[in-house]
Amino acid sequence: MAVIHHTALEPSKLELLEAWLPTRSWYRGGARPQLAKAGGFRLDDPEGEVGIEFMVVTDASGPEPAALLVPLTYRGAPLEGSEQALVGTMEHGVLGRRWAYDACQDPVAVAQLTALIEGRTQAQDQNVTDAPDREVTGSCTGEGHLPAEFTAVDDGEGTALVAPDGGTLRVQRILRPVGDGPVLPPKGAIGHVAGSWQSPDGGRARGLFAVLHGA
Repeated sequence: MAVIHHTALEPSKLELLEAWLPTRSWYRGGARPQLAKAGGFRLDDPEGEVGIEFMVVTDASGPEPAALLVPLTYRGAPLEGSEQALVGTMEHGVLGRRWAYDACQDPVAVAQLTALIEGRTQAQDQNVTDAPDREVTGSCTGEGHLPAEFTAVDDGEGTALVAPDGGTLRVQRILRPVGDGPVLPPKGAIGHVAGSWQSPDGGRARGLFAVLHGA
């Protein structure tokens, strides 16, 4: 169970993202992002070592406001061989120095996201310790377990996590709200994660966070 510490971070998460987002191929905002926190959820690391947060931010720097899904992991030491995935470092008021990584390139986060889709774990509230987030839902209609080895490939709107056998777990980076009713995965998908966030106009939006396709 992840313990949420309400303490200062230097720099803040949003400050890290303001520098990192313009370096991403799927980012469509301006050179200086104008970010606001809009929601998200956490997943527990079974070993209790890695913080896993799927953060939603809104960005007002582009032609029109956009909602972005930015999964992050927080570690107490560098993740060997993952320099390209480093978002930045922060000083945590309780835990000391933390290394923040793009969670799409962190095997602990990918394993737990797959577990969420398969129903083997539950999403947790972003800000409260030991409180499930009931707005985050997952489903799986077939055998789609993603192996520990995968390749992260960014495209225009997301990041595809491709397994050696061809199975793909696609994380949506640019969130698209759907209307009333259930959030359904695209045709051919065997699993998905859906969730909610605060839209730029102050309302509540809901849409797909991740989609799993078999080989």
